[in-house]
Amino acid sequence: MFDERTLNRVRQGMKRWSRASGNSDDDQADRRFTTVSNQDIEPVYTPEHIKDLDFATSIGYPGEYPFTRGCQATGYRGRVWTFRMFSGFGSASDTNQRWHQLLRDGETGLSTAFDFPTLMGYDTDSPKSIAEVGRCGVAIDTLADFETLTHNIPLDRVTTSMTINPPASILWAMYLVAAGKQGIAWDRIGGTIQNDMLKEFIAQNTLMCPPGPSIRLVSDTVEFGTEYVPRWNTISISGYHIREAGSTAVQELAFTLADGIAYVQDIIERKKLDVDAFAPRLSFFFNSHLDFFEEIAKFRAARRMWARIMKERFGAKNARSLWLRFHTQTAGCSLTAQQPYNNVVRTTTEALAAVLGGTQSLHTNSLDEVLALPSDFAVNIALRTQQIIAEETGVVNTIDPLAGSYFVEALTSRIEEQAWEYIEKIDAMGGMLAAIGRGYPQKEIAGAAYEYQQRVDRAERVVVGVNKYATGEETPVEVLKIDEKVEAEQVRRLQEVKRTRDNRKVGQALDDLRSACRTDKNVMPFVIEAVREYATEQEICDVYREVFGEYRDPGYY
Repeated sequence: MFDERTLNRVRQGMKRWSRASGNSDDDQADRRFTTVSNQDIEPVYTPEHIKDLDFATSIGYPGEYPFTRGCQATGYRGRVWTFRMFSGFGSASDTNQRWHQLLRDGETGLSTAFDFPTLMGYDTDSPKSIAEVGRCGVAIDTLADFETLTHNIPLDRVTTSMTINPPASILWAMYLVAAGKQGIAWDRIGGTIQNDMLKEFIAQNTLMCPPGPSIRLVSDTVEFGTEYVPRWNTISISGYHIREAGSTAVQELAFTLADGIAYVQDIIERKKLDVDAFAPRLSFFFNSHLDFFEEIAKFRAARRMWARIMKERFGAKNARSLWLRFHTQTAGCSLTAQQPYNNVVRTTTEALAAVLGGTQSLHTNSLDEVLALPSDFAVNIALRTQQIIAEETGVVNTIDPLAGSYFVEALTSRIEEQAWEYIEKIDAMGGMLAAIGRGYPQKEIAGAAYEYQQRVDRAERVVVGVNKYATGEETPVEVLKIDEKVEAEQVRRLQEVKRTRDNRKVGQALDDLRSACRTDKNVMPFVIEAVREYATEQEICDVYREVFGEYRDPGYY
């Protein structure tokens, strides 16, 4: 901490500033300086704050344990992060056109949003899908849609991320079959399925089957990918939605890594795989919120913690098993409908924090995403934001440039220490599944969200254009609208597939899948066969629901 002489100097400086700015000393003394997550921040940081930090074991060099400064020794000098814009709306044809546009504009990786029926495992012609088709993402019912989605996309030269969870095995199977129909071997394709069910029970609530069977399906995909699709990330362990639900930065970090621990344990115990066989393909997904330095510290702490977890807890020996590779999305919850062009500045700040924190892949939110699915105009600005950061700012020139900052290193260590406390509590409860059963992470997140909103309501946390500098005037923004004809056309397309496919083969494939679900067989070969025969997503999900049961969140029923 400060010595008294230094602290007095700081106090005198603050008093001079207060007098010059017209603020009373009393006003300044009462004000708390905090992060978005309500962490107290001291007025200045000195070597005293990091005197217990050992360079070799806690900071080190890029590409070396504990990887605080990044997984790759060359950082962005070797390879700039992937520009991966989240896209998906309307029909498969609509989204295919957006993909081609983004690739022409310089995007380097694809990312797919699915509509709500697809996310929940229902077909377009289900009564539960009415008025939701194509609204929050692309509508996918069968392999025929997926073939349209990937038309003229070079699946062996571009990686694709798919934000899908309960039906992840099915959409991944469609991708694999579509690649095969293009003549591309599975060992040549790369990408990610989110496939993280634990965070669904904690935060997002896109739910289908109970926790136990849901984790089994995740482990099946990991096992299958390890053997047959070696370049694919079969799970993206996600803190993004935990943060969007209102968690603090520490909670996002702790609960995400605790989820990762639970998956690794299940795969080792259920599949009897050596940790080094599958751990190199685990990936993560984090939120980048508005508090610039807190987010950078969170990313650095995450790498250090995961390296230690894999080495000390699971005995991993392959250096790549210790890497925490992650995609980042700027914070959707930070965007405002009021004065929406301010969102460009918010997104830029968040993107720069993600880059300085060492992300491998980045999605920048569009200025209109708080209002609707992004327009072509807004998406282009969001992509250009990343390109300007990469090409014009100089941030790619040196690796982890904030290393050694008294403030950043102290904040990194504090976030890590607090995250370990959460993980120790979860371990004491019997692990993440047990903690979820007790509602522990859910309650912690709800409490943090409530506390944050109170601070906004009291104007202790400024939101520009909302509780400060508000004009009361609406800023016109042209938003993307989904034509109602999309739903009717999608239903017609689905019915045509059902009419022309070999329904006997579909029935047999679904029966084979049903039998596999009732044993400990890996379901992926059976899902792939069902998809190949043009079984619908809902038909396959209905088998899951029939065998495994359907989960209902106890907080809602």
